[in-house]
Amino acid sequence: MANLATDFIGIRSPNPFWLASAPPTDKEYNVRRAYEAGWGGVVWKTLGTDPPVVNVNGPRYGVMYAGDRQVMALNNIELITDRPLDVNLREIKAVKRDWPDRALVISLMVPCDEESWKEILHRIEDTGADGVELNFGCPHGMAERGMGSAVGQVPEYIEMVTRWVKQHSRMPCIVKLTPNVTDIRPAAEAARRGGADAVSLINTVNSITGVNLDTFSPEPSIDGKGTHGGLCGPAVKPIALHMVAEIARNPATVGLPISGIGGVTTWRDAAEFLALGAGNVQACTVAMTYGFKVVQELISGLSQYLDEKGIDSVGDLVGRATPNVTDWQYLNLNYVTKAVIDQDLCIKCGRCYAACEDTSHQAISMSADRVFEVMDDECVACNICVNVCPVEDCITMVELEKGTVDPRTGLVVGDYANWTTHPNNPSAREAAE
Repeated sequence: MANLATDFIGIRSPNPFWLASAPPTDKEYNVRRAYEAGWGGVVWKTLGTDPPVVNVNGPRYGVMYAGDRQVMALNNIELITDRPLDVNLREIKAVKRDWPDRALVISLMVPCDEESWKEILHRIEDTGADGVELNFGCPHGMAERGMGSAVGQVPEYIEMVTRWVKQHSRMPCIVKLTPNVTDIRPAAEAARRGGADAVSLINTVNSITGVNLDTFSPEPSIDGKGTHGGLCGPAVKPIALHMVAEIARNPATVGLPISGIGGVTTWRDAAEFLALGAGNVQACTVAMTYGFKVVQELISGLSQYLDEKGIDSVGDLVGRATPNVTDWQYLNLNYVTKAVIDQDLCIKCGRCYAACEDTSHQAISMSADRVFEVMDDECVACNICVNVCPVEDCITMVELEKGTVDPRTGLVVGDYANWTTHPNNPSAREAAE
């Protein structure tokens, strides 16, 4: 069987699945149950300095459902831990003593001054925890107090605080980045300059999941009022994958270890994060939806996948997809495909026809007896028909061989080396003229 054990910046765990800093990791009881279920590591819910914060006592989560009430995203307005710091530290020490083979990292957030960071770091050093994660991502509540994403959106602050932490602590330091920026790379570069051992991302996306149309209050509603919160769950996975890939392929951050977070729900999700450069993954919403034992499915699924692919370890999967992430202008314009409908599988629902006729390129015909066929001279290979078809593999994209004529453009496939010489490129046209 493939080896699922990981060594992430010197922090060892029996598998790459960690629970992210969140409500499921708020206390000893939860964390012990998580370890018993099989989670390889835990990032303890964010600690702050005394006195503790005060959380709302009404609803703390908004939700976005798929059509079958599957939870696609949670909007969380809960703040960092509201339990006393001494209690948390005592519990962390006890848990780590009893589970020495599992990763235990402490998430931290304090005011943006050196003394505050120095004080809390000195207080956590004897817990036996494996490292610290700096919460520079919380978009609500704490950001309004000059912490969380208020720090994570300013690279200079990220670098400054990270330097303080590395100066006043010997513990491995992970910097948790906010996605609420236009470009994730400057934040990661700042973390590296400050001496961070790794980055984790993404933290939650600033959001309002919905509005109650009877009370006209955003959800969740607290006494008729609502606020923006942090969005997590499967819906944010595409954002997270993009940002992980950007850091993994950025020359200024190549080699910087990454803990991937954002919508990890299945073993496939985890494998995608790992393939794009993450050294492990953190999850939250899946545990809040299905309970801690869901990790057993993640473990067995990833193990079977690695075995089937002949990949010996998690480390051998990390970064395999990163070289295939590129910028648009480097895509191969000689690669031409056309949609093909398998008439034996077609159930004649007409969804491909409706999508193509109304919103795409009118490349699918419908006969009187509802036979749908692709017209190659109109098909631009956008694959919307593949995406809306309810029958798996009924519609596929078939590549045209080099040297054949594209019936839509009349061009010979293979005539253009890349975008820089294609006549659709304004710069190429100007050069030719």
